[in-house]
Amino acid sequence: MTSSTGPIRAVLAVDLGGTKVEAVLVDHRGNLLPGSRNRSPTGPTATSEELARSVTSAVTLALAGLPAGATLVGVGIGSAGPITVASGSVSPLNLPAWREFPLRDLVLGLVPDVPVRLRLDGLCITLAEHWLGAGQGVGNLMGMVVSTGVGGGLILDGRTVSGPTGNAGHIGHVEVGGFDDPCACGGRGCLEAIASGPRTVAWARAQGWSGRTGEHLAAAYAAGDEIAERAVRRSGGAIGQAIASATNLVDLDLVAIGGGFSHVAPELFDAIREAIAERTEFAFATKVRVVHSALTADGPLIGAAALIHRAELVP
Repeated sequence: MTSSTGPIRAVLAVDLGGTKVEAVLVDHRGNLLPGSRNRSPTGPTATSEELARSVTSAVTLALAGLPAGATLVGVGIGSAGPITVASGSVSPLNLPAWREFPLRDLVLGLVPDVPVRLRLDGLCITLAEHWLGAGQGVGNLMGMVVSTGVGGGLILDGRTVSGPTGNAGHIGHVEVGGFDDPCACGGRGCLEAIASGPRTVAWARAQGWSGRTGEHLAAAYAAGDEIAERAVRRSGGAIGQAIASATNLVDLDLVAIGGGFSHVAPELFDAIREAIAERTEFAFATKVRVVHSALTADGPLIGAAALIHRAELVP
């Protein structure tokens, strides 16, 4: 199969998260190849063997969609953290059956003749924004996801920052001043424990609200429910504090936020920006722009493919 610029050079993109693993073939323009996208369930109660079978199934079915004449040039894997880049292992907080599981080796066994690169899912999302999304042309940015969890990744001076283990940019486990919510990581006041969709819903329910999901919270907010309004502003304020702290640390120009819960209400972003604006004497911190992701739910997979297609940005 060829494109307008010659034979297709495809990357197998894999995205491992707390509820599912997805795999798809992505061309050099960031297009997902039709008929190649597959997903399998994960989840906190899955055994190690079940998780391995899900990854194997998603990868195998995606590879079967490689068009005739196309070339597979590599595999990019984005995973929930923590990860260890050197060993290619993963220990996703919400998948307790996998601790230091050799995910890269598992995939290498399925696709043995091409390079396989593993990075944190938040970094992949940031790569996608830089390549095709809201971060195009921006040298210093953070991509964030606010959903079941809160994750992030960094590009500074035009290159990704992974750190020695691969976990740099994991803003979901930065502790936010003024909060004491317990976190599954063992900390207290972590951004994920405050501002993720499930934890925001849990906080609202503790205040007497009767809904059960982020979708219910969005509807209650739109209907003018006072507890829902406080819950959304609480989440947004915490996100803004964390972004302000990150900007003070690494001098960001842009933060692009995606994920299902980022759409709970437009006022979420108002609260984020208000918290950042309180740094009145630090123009370098208040200059940071906070925008919605310009990508669809395909962003994590596009970013995983960018680990190969945009390898020059990934040390």
